[in-house]
Amino acid sequence: MNPRPSRVLASTALAAALTVGVLVSVSACSVFEQPGEEATDERVTASPAAPSSPAASATPSLTVTQAHDALLGPTELGERWSATQGGATWRDGLLKGRTDVADCQRLLDGLYAEDLLGKPKGAGAVVGLDESDSEAQLRYQVAAYGGPAEVDAKMAWLRTLPVKCAEFTSTDVRGGRQTVTVVPAKLPGVGDAREGLRMTMSGEGDPYGETSTLTLDFAAVRVGDRAVSLTNGGLGGAEEDFTNRAIELGTQRLQDVLAKKSPAPRPSARPSGRPSGRPSVRPSAGPSAGPSAGPSVRPSARQG
Repeated sequence: MNPRPSRVLASTALAAALTVGVLVSVSACSVFEQPGEEATDERVTASPAAPSSPAASATPSLTVTQAHDALLGPTELGERWSATQGGATWRDGLLKGRTDVADCQRLLDGLYAEDLLGKPKGAGAVVGLDESDSEAQLRYQVAAYGGPAEVDAKMAWLRTLPVKCAEFTSTDVRGGRQTVTVVPAKLPGVGDAREGLRMTMSGEGDPYGETSTLTLDFAAVRVGDRAVSLTNGGLGGAEEDFTNRAIELGTQRLQDVLAKKSPAPRPSARPSGRPSGRPSVRPSAGPSAGPSAGPSVRPSARQG
């Protein structure tokens, strides 16, 4: 009997088994490599070309130091202004109001949370300033966002509010009814894009039976993917010239900082003039740079 056919068959079987083993091994590697480290390495290797694109080089990122250097100082707006001494109670008492109009609720929530432009996606800095005459308070922010389109989309929404929220009713934390009006505000022609609003809220908000009127300006200017934004005002009113001066000076400071120029000298002269819409009766309340501890304190109280 010739053993050759058996050896041939055995060899053939062994080769087939090895072939199957190789195929199983290759198949297993393919399954784990596709979502694994080697696939990641390929993406990382291909990505260094991205930072050299014109769009990336034309819009340098904002550093924390630049954000702080671009802030307004206590003397920037004149002798009536100083570093904030704390928050006033109208923030919790009035801005935490509720309304059944979705866009108007979003406005109130954004003013209270101080994020009408959304959460910054990069570096940012904030400063609060108090005004001694009307006890207005100005909160000023410099921050980087996800891109120019993101900021422009928020500004486009803000532009609709004088129509959607021209007049609506909100209920404050004590159950008092507030009549709220929203009108557009004209800003200086600075930056790449800009938007401004003035909101007035009046009603039963004082726990001592006094009628109160809250006036707040909101303004924002985009510079590339960065923006300066502010709220200015309080129960004593909001002076339009201070709002505009802050936006004008602040935008120029940010542009100078980004261009690595020395910021413009800080002026000490106070702006003149008052807006015609100033309330005729001024409660002695002071506004806030941040949420207060609670609305149970008389509006004239400031919190440290």
